[in-house]
Amino acid sequence: MHLITSQEELDAVVRELAKSEFVTVDTEFIRETTFWPVLCLIQMAAPGVTALIDPLSPGLDLKPFFDLMRNEKVTKVFHAARQDIEIVVHLGDLVPHPVFDTQVAAMVCGFGDSVSYDQLVQKVTGARLDKSSRFTDWRHRPLSDKQLDYALADVTHLIDVYKHLKDQLAREDRAHWLNEEMEVLTSRETYDPHPEDAWKRLKMRLRKPQELAVVQAVAAWREREARERDVPRGRVLKDDAIYEIAQQAPRDANALGRLRTTPKGWERSATATALLEAVNAALARPKEEMPKLPKVFQPPEGTSAASELLKVLLRIVAEKQGVAAKVLATSDDIDRIAAEGEDADVPALQGWRRAVFGDAALRLVRGEIGIKFEKRRIAVFDLKA
Repeated sequence: MHLITSQEELDAVVRELAKSEFVTVDTEFIRETTFWPVLCLIQMAAPGVTALIDPLSPGLDLKPFFDLMRNEKVTKVFHAARQDIEIVVHLGDLVPHPVFDTQVAAMVCGFGDSVSYDQLVQKVTGARLDKSSRFTDWRHRPLSDKQLDYALADVTHLIDVYKHLKDQLAREDRAHWLNEEMEVLTSRETYDPHPEDAWKRLKMRLRKPQELAVVQAVAAWREREARERDVPRGRVLKDDAIYEIAQQAPRDANALGRLRTTPKGWERSATATALLEAVNAALARPKEEMPKLPKVFQPPEGTSAASELLKVLLRIVAEKQGVAAKVLATSDDIDRIAAEGEDADVPALQGWRRAVFGDAALRLVRGEIGIKFEKRRIAVFDLKA
């Protein structure tokens, strides 16, 4: 098994891959000790062509790879593409396009919720993949033939999976369903989160606008600090420390040092000084400029039964269409439709999901259709017939 380490080899194999209508792509990376993933291996394949590229090889310029990622004539096929695309965005300053994500396509085609690659390969091709090299430290060199075989299998079997799913989508006239999902996946905004929005990642129960202001300020500060130092967010400040800081609102080093969630002596560091500046700036905001606490949706009394009925409808539609129920609607979607009807601002009432499930859900809410048990099966019937 050959690992590409020279510029000449990389240029040549990319030229071959670019002749195909599609290429399958996967990456191996490490990010346990960094904010940004460290790219360790690139795997690509097309009919008759395979490539294992060593991005850690000294002096290797990945520009040909990035050029292929932006080539509009070649579809880039990934499985669970989000993290792979994030790497390309960070290192190549581009979002691959067009993209086909086989995990999303599999859900649209009825293979279940978030089906894994090895499960999908087995269902489509019958092949069983050896996953014993899954926990490889991909930074280590040299990589063994067994490790390289494992890595290459992530793109070679993907060729058959892609062809199968593409044909099924065309046969069932669902290609446009996938295209809508790929628009989100290939949007630059998906991969350019603003530090000011970092607080939304946190699961915290906040009681006062002042606490939210502190959380927003400290989370944004931590995000910038982690990016600049290229370390995980938790290495800068733990999530529970952010929550305690929001509750206790320390204004100086002495107050910060009394917190349980920060290391002893840390309050005298330059990092802690910068943190306190963010806290004090948040506390200094005028009352009228304090952020409003986000409203947690609570279904009104009496809608729980309606939600349960909608879940039954969801299962009926999902089974009839051969689509994973999770793809059509979430529990939150269901609760909001039960409570708000047409006014519910949820994905289930948008795009292809509305045509497949959302319109039927609204008809059920309006009393235009019903659900009955007939011949040992549950079925939908028209109440106005």
